[in-house]
Amino acid sequence: MDFSEWEPIYREILEDMGYSRADDENSVRILKAVTLNSNLISGDDAAEVLKDTATVVGNAPCLEKDAEERGIEGTVLCSGSAVGRLMALGVRPDIIFTDLDGDIGPQIQASSEGSITFIHAHGDNQELITGYAPMFRGPVVLTTQSTPEYTVFNYGGFTDGDRACCFARHFGVRNIRLIGFDFENPMPKEGSDPETKKRKL
Repeated sequence: MDFSEWEPIYREILEDMGYSRADDENSVRILKAVTLNSNLISGDDAAEVLKDTATVVGNAPCLEKDAEERGIEGTVLCSGSAVGRLMALGVRPDIIFTDLDGDIGPQIQASSEGSITFIHAHGDNQELITGYAPMFRGPVVLTTQSTPEYTVFNYGGFTDGDRACCFARHFGVRNIRLIGFDFENPMPKEGSDPETKKRKL
């Protein structure tokens, strides 16, 4: 998705959820500052690992059941919160999409083992960015939900899973499979309001 397609949706989200574009863009400045020594790559570079099929992995309670019954095929794109559960199944994601909340340890581990990590800046994760973003040792792509720039990319999407799907679609993946998604019963997350999460989904 190009930004011209995404921006009208983004503006609707800001209005509906009461979020601040200025806060989102300030988070981008922080993310750029703390990743100066990171192994930064572009979205185009990351897209080189994509195959015709991609499995996008969410963190809903059904993840393990979905993986057993439906399997995991092609390039594995995983939401940040689901990385630990996926690795417990013996699968390291090819690409992680994260705003740095949830179980951060497995995300950092997967990065150190070579997973590409899309680190996302938005208005209310500035402390997480400062604390965790510099700890990712593998390839890193910086993303925003506001205006993209030279080193910060935006392929559309609001949640980690959204962004994974939009990225795959943008680069022409023909078959995008979803496992571990339940839009009515998302996995509870510490410090997160379940009703807000359902509204985001």
